[in-house]
Amino acid sequence: MTKKAMDYNLSHFGTQMSELTGVRAIMKDIIETLRQAGEREFINLSAGNPVIIPEVEKLWRDCTAELLASSEYGEVVCRYGSSQGYAPLIEAIVKDFNQRYGLNLSDRNILITPGSQALYFYAANAFGGYAEDGSLKEIVLPLSPEYTGYGGVSLFKEALRAYKPTLDIDENGHRFKYRPDFSQLAINEQTGCVILSRPCNPTGNVISDEELNKITELAKPAHVPVILDAAYSPPYPGLNFTEMTPQFGENLLHCLSLSKAGLPGERIGVAIGEPELIEVLESFQTNLCIHSPRYGQAIAARAIASGQLGHIAENVIRPHYQSKFAVLEETLDAYMPKTVPWFLHRGEGAIFSWLWLKDLPLSDWDLYQELKQQDVIVVPGSTFFPGLKEEWQHKHQCIRISLTATNEEIATAMQRLAKVVEKVYQGSAVGVG
Repeated sequence: MTKKAMDYNLSHFGTQMSELTGVRAIMKDIIETLRQAGEREFINLSAGNPVIIPEVEKLWRDCTAELLASSEYGEVVCRYGSSQGYAPLIEAIVKDFNQRYGLNLSDRNILITPGSQALYFYAANAFGGYAEDGSLKEIVLPLSPEYTGYGGVSLFKEALRAYKPTLDIDENGHRFKYRPDFSQLAINEQTGCVILSRPCNPTGNVISDEELNKITELAKPAHVPVILDAAYSPPYPGLNFTEMTPQFGENLLHCLSLSKAGLPGERIGVAIGEPELIEVLESFQTNLCIHSPRYGQAIAARAIASGQLGHIAENVIRPHYQSKFAVLEETLDAYMPKTVPWFLHRGEGAIFSWLWLKDLPLSDWDLYQELKQQDVIVVPGSTFFPGLKEEWQHKHQCIRISLTATNEEIATAMQRLAKVVEKVYQGSAVGVG
């Protein structure tokens, strides 16, 4: 006889943090779909898990072997460490970034966290939410759509505020690009912090140096930190397909991750910023988890100090994903119906592509279901607009497509997508010539 599960009385925060939100709710449906697939073979273009690239896996195997053979192993694995992070990793990052970008960093400018998602949780709740005087400090996302994970970083949902972008549209080329709408963007005394990704998940957008500088300048008078999510940025994993210069200094906190550089399982995030910012976040981390796991930090220190990680990022990881975007782009150009108003976001980085189907006759969720009938799985785009208070039909006209499948699977899936799109627009006044 099985006992009935006990219904626990969760706190307000407990209820909020146990909810499935954004892409995680969609992933539950995707997992069930794949589990019940039987003999059907789905092309899964939903995954955010990076591809296991042989050269990258070998790098981490070699660094692990070095660590196992060293006298350092016991000190790394069998002892507690500093809340700030493993000293050799901090030293390797300081040296590498100073050489690459002409910086003058010291160890006081670095914090190692258990993944960059933890960093955004620390920052969102250290700077956003309710202040001691009772006022609400907003967490501003200046360019929506954005990373769906930002929807769960704040303990106060009402603190999150996103802004609609402007759209640069190339009608003939079927391309477009999001840009910050500075006529609407408000960063002031009511702002706790700003968070944005560059390159962006889900769109692959890279905002320009000028746009980023304008955002940081807007934030300075009110002493607002700008938290820059550089999980796809150079130097590692270096998943930018267009020229971009990493930015540092003053109120800008540069946050990188080694997840897309082959270590998602080890959860290594790095914050680079002014010591005053680093100290606040380090205190938060000390209270939460003492320090980040040290095994991953120790092998990362070796990969960075040797120069191998930077080399592999530029010569292996970036070309791998950039070639997949080229396959997707070429297939859509060849097979998408010319009379349909489809627009692919310019592929400037990351491991996803973003497709906008203007005036789509059904919702993004319904399109997702239609594609599943053709054994293709994508992610509905409406899950990537956390914090956007106003209704915007554009939210329901987009899908995210992962670049983690094989070239052949991507080409086949895009051909099937083109047929589905042609079918759903048939009979509609939209795009019919």
